[in-house]
Amino acid sequence: MTELNPTQRRALRATAHHLNPVVSISQKGLTPTVLAEIDRCLKAHELIKVRLYGIERETRPALFDEICNSLNCAQVQRIGNLLVLWRENPVDENAEKSVLTTRRPGKIGTKKQEAARNESGRKRKG
Repeated sequence: MTELNPTQRRALRATAHHLNPVVSISQKGLTPTVLAEIDRCLKAHELIKVRLYGIERETRPALFDEICNSLNCAQVQRIGNLLVLWRENPVDENAEKSVLTTRRPGKIGTKKQEAARNESGRKRKG
């Protein structure tokens, strides 16, 4: 299981906020087919959300740990029936950069908020 430091976890949580769940686990639980699908999605996206349906609250942490241990991924966030997973793809020169390296440090807020801050800064100077 991959471990993340708090700064990496915060950046990944912010990136995953707008994602939709790509894998669902329901009554049959964690089957090899579901694990294979999670693995495929992690290879394609690096950062994914998994939704649980009909899984008891007491069994969720064990299920999440089993997924992370078997697929060697990091558990970024767990809220109720949602789990956010991250696994860095192997380094490939032709592949896109990792989510952690593409996140711009120091940028807080949306583009509109940033533009408003820049605009208000210009008014004060001038």
